[in-house]
Order: sequence, then structure tokens, then C-alpha cells
Amino acid sequence: MSFSSLRSVRSILSHQKYLRYFQQQQRCLVTVTDEYRGVSKSRSSLKGVELLRNPALNKGMAFTLEERQHMGIHGLLPPAVLSQDVQTLRVMINFRRLNDDLDRYSELMNLSDRNEKLFYRVIADNIEEIIPIVYTPTVGLACQKYGLVFKRPRGLFITIHDKGHIYDILCNWTEQQVKAIVVTDGERILGLGDLGAFGMGIPVAIAGIPPQHCLPIMLDVGTNNQEISSNPLYIGLRQKRVTGKEYDEFIDEFMEAVVQRFGWDCLIQFEDFASHNAYRLLERYQKQYCTFNDDIQGTAAVVLAGLFGALRITNTKLVDNKYLFVGAGQAACGIADLLAHAMMREGATQEEAASRIWMYDVHGLIVEGRCIFASGSPFKPVVYKDKTFYPGQGNNAYIFPAVSLATIACAARHVEEDMFLIAAQQLGSLVSQADLDAGRVYPPVPAIHEVTVKIAAHLAEHLYETKKAWNYPEPSDKEEFIRMQLYDTSYEYFGPKTWKWPEQHSSARNVPSMDEDVCLES
Repeated sequence: MSFSSLRSVRSILSHQKYLRYFQQQQRCLVTVTDEYRGVSKSRSSLKGVELLRNPALNKGMAFTLEERQHMGIHGLLPPAVLSQDVQTLRVMINFRRLNDDLDRYSELMNLSDRNEKLFYRVIADNIEEIIPIVYTPTVGLACQKYGLVFKRPRGLFITIHDKGHIYDILCNWTEQQVKAIVVTDGERILGLGDLGAFGMGIPVAIAGIPPQHCLPIMLDVGTNNQEISSNPLYIGLRQKRVTGKEYDEFIDEFMEAVVQRFGWDCLIQFEDFASHNAYRLLERYQKQYCTFNDDIQGTAAVVLAGLFGALRITNTKLVDNKYLFVGAGQAACGIADLLAHAMMREGATQEEAASRIWMYDVHGLIVEGRCIFASGSPFKPVVYKDKTFYPGQGNNAYIFPAVSLATIACAARHVEEDMFLIAAQQLGSLVSQADLDAGRVYPPVPAIHEVTVKIAAHLAEHLYETKKAWNYPEPSDKEEFIRMQLYDTSYEYFGPKTWKWPEQHSSARNVPSMDEDVCLES
């Protein structure tokens, strides 16, 4: 082949290469446009049962007769064809029949697993009724119970042990056009504390962004919540949280991998990171990446908008008022920062703006650590002046199980008012000096089982002394009596009952060789 002919062949191959490239880009553009409009690129690639099992494609009984026959699902559905309006009505009827918010949450998530479009339609048509279920307060409970409600992954789980391979994991996500990522490390979920990988339940489906463009990600670096990590249903790493340089390198690699996989314009929303990480990560990345922290910035913006509305009622300026923040977490501090910035935009100096803002945190303004604090919800330990305080949990779970157990065990006919006073006194007596020194006014939650037994035994003593018990004869050891009433979680044996015989009668004997006539004679 001549040199000129070789050049011609190379030219043709080069043109074909670029032609294929531009054709690929054109197909990609059409795909992206269709996907953004909600048209699935794979709507004809799945048929039969697999189509019905795909939540992004499944329409349930809304498939027409023609669609059913063409897609190989005719006969797999009841014959009636229902509109999406009727489907929405049916969902809401079932939704409203449920009495438990966590059950309602699970019902909606099950719908999302079956029919994605109907799921979003139901939310859009009933936003006021449903938002308390898919968002606060129920989503907090759902996160706490995520080991129970988890059925299938709705995002990516990337662990600290995946360092060096984060890009590979991002490539496992089949959706190509990811536009927004909601990422959490689970350390401060909705003010509930460190929930670890259970924080994966936090993303909320109310933004209006097509779901295929959204990607929830859990960065699992462990959890310091012993109660969570010891739960047999826990879905994350069972280790203490990684901190310091290793943590920072992990986050750096994640940010770089997102850009490499999905582009610089992919929005990265930091959600529910602890304050000590949230601020510095925001400062570190906000000018390098397309990112924001909703707890710091989003919350601050919506609160400031409310203040602006209030100013229209009072006819005052921001700087004319004083602001007291009860709590000094990342949300409150973010609001205060934005508020000070807004006052300076009005003409106030930085000093004037700061003088109008008061932060009232868990230490108070002037109490100097003299506060005795207990909460109805779990709180992480607090370090103040080099001393660690463990807030007690004022939960009635310390009381009602013991009252119920004693009442049932003693066959009492009534639950008298003084039983609660006695239970309270006994509970208070079970707080050790070590607990008091640590700032607790209740026994530690892990001790609640033993606490229940001891309170119930004390109540049993009272019931027998006051002749309120009807279960006789009276047991001498009340605590042992109570323990005998506790539920045994060991499995029962459901096989047949058997018993042994003496060995000489239960095993086959070897008979010596004998003549058949002798056997017949005997």
C-alpha cells in the first residue's frame, strides 16, 4: 500500500472515529433531555415481571390493555385499568387508616419501592399531610429505626475502608446524570446525635428534582454510639469514629471523586455533620466545589426570611432588635452569622451587630457549669472545663415497665397513685454517686433492665404490705419472684417428646447362628 493510500485510510478511520464520538454525544444529549423530562431510556428494555419489579418504570394497574399485551404483562395484573388519580386515592385511604407515623413512613417507602412516579405524585398532592411523615419529626424516628425499615438501598454506602477506591464505588451507581448529592456521615442526625449508618434515612423527596438526578450517600466512618453499634440490626461499621487526618483525607478523596465521576457542576449538599466538622468542611470546600451545608446555611436563610417578614409587621430594622438563641449548635450559629451579616448590610458595624445577638447554649449565659440537665432524648456527653458530663435521659421507660410488671406479677386489682411515688423514689435511689458526679440524675440507659427489676421488686413489697396483692402465697424473695415473671427469649423446642430406656432394651441384639428348626421349636 502506498503512503498516500495509507494516509487516506487513516483519514477515513479518523473521520469515522470522530463521527462515532459525535453520534455518541448526540445520543447522550437526547438521553439526558429525555431523562430530565422523566422519559426513561430503558422503557423498552424490560418486559414481563421484571418491568413490574422496576419502581422507576412500573405503573401498576395504570398500564393500558395495549401496554400490557406489548410488554408481556397481560394477565400479571387484574383486568381493571386504574388512572393515577384513582391510584393516589387508594394510597391515601390506606395511608390514613394507619395509626402509627412510623407505619405511615414505611407505607410510603414501600410505595417508592414499587412505583416511583406514584410515590412523588402522592407527596405532591398531599404535601401538608405527608411532609411531617417524610420529614421531621417522623424521619428522625425512621432514622433511629432504620435497621427495621431498611429494605433496599436508595443510595451509596462508602466506608472509611474504601479509601483509594471511592471513584470505583461511584461508578457502580448506574445513573449517569447525577445532579445533586446529599451526603452525611451520620454524626448529628436531626439533633438526635450519632446514628451512624442509620442516618441514610435522612434525604427527603420534596425538592422536585427528578429522582434519577439525586444520589444519597452515606460516608460511614463508624459510630461512637454504643447503643446503635451493638444493635444486631445495625447496618453500618461497628467501630469507633475515625477522626483527624484520616477522616480529612477520606472527605478530600470523596469530593475529588464526585467531580471526576459526575462533573464540577454536581451539587454536594452536606447534611447533619457534627458542628466541629460542619463549619470547617464548609469553609474548606465552599469555594472549591459546588457545595453547601443545609444545617448552617439553609436553616439560616429560612429563619432570616421569617425575620424579614416580622420586620414588616413591626416597622423596624434588624439592628433595632435583640436576638436570643436557645442553643448554640451549627444551625443557631449559622443563623447568627447570617443575621449579623444582614445587619451590617443595613449599615451596622460588626460590633453593633454582635452586641444584638445573644447565644444561650447548654451552659447558659452566666451559670458557670452549675446547670443540672436531663433530657427526654439522648444527648452526647458534654466536655466543660476539662470535665465530661453525661446528660441523663428523663424517659418514662424507667417507670411504666416496672409498674406494669409488679401489678401483673402480684395480681393487683388497681394501680394506685402512690405506686408512682414509690417508683420515683426507688428510681432516684438507684442513681449512683458516680452517675451524679458525671452529671446524670438517672441511671444509665443500658442499666434499664436491672432498674426495672429492682423497682418492680420494691413495688411488689409495697403491694403485699398493703394487702393489695392477690397472688398468694406471698413470695419471700420479691426480686427473684419478679425475675421469674420475665419473658424468656430462648427458643422453645417443638419436636416430639422422647425418653430413654435401659440400653439393653433399646438396642438391637446380635443373635448367634441357630438352626431354623431350633428357632421354630423355641
